Amino acid sequence: MCLRSIKTCAANFFLFACIQVVGAAPPPERCEYPPGLRDEISKKYPGTHLVSLVDLGEYNRKLYQRDHGTRCPGVVRVNFYGDGKPTWALVLISGEGLKQKAQLIVARQLAKGWESRSLETTDGAPVVWREGPGKYDGMNVEKPIQAKNPAIVFCGYGSWAIVYAWTGKEVEKVWLSD
Repeated sequence: MCLRSIKTCAANFFLFACIQVVGAAPPPERCEYPPGLRDEISKKYPGTHLVSLVDLGEYNRKLYQRDHGTRCPGVVRVNFYGDGKPTWALVLISGEGLKQKAQLIVARQLAKGWESRSLETTDGAPVVWREGPGKYDGMNVEKPIQAKNPAIVFCGYGSWAIVYAWTGKEVEKVWLSD
């Protein structure tokens, strides 16, 4: 009887220890490049990394998580060009603190490899997400844009937000807030 109690106690202790280790483990990294894009980005934009939840201040992290859950704030898949080819919007940052710089990049996989372009550069650690096709009215007297395909939102929380849309010939942008 005593041996059975010892075995039960040991098993319970083992399960408790395993639960503690699993509970203490950090969440999986959600900010990953699509296959094959990491090498292209590291060559073209050396010294940068994708914005992750860790890069955001506590308040901005809470805002992002409220609207987007645990998704990565620095990468989103978007059919930006409307051709169905794998296309990603990325926020790459370099530097630290007040010297931190961010770039919004659109990367599309073509038969010959990746094509990427920088749409915007700013300070800090902004985030990116996609919105559906539609009309986007800007601030002031800017003309609205009509996005035929999903659009990209580039946002510096508490400060500004810009929508980018592909017209079939060029990228247009409209400031939603400033």
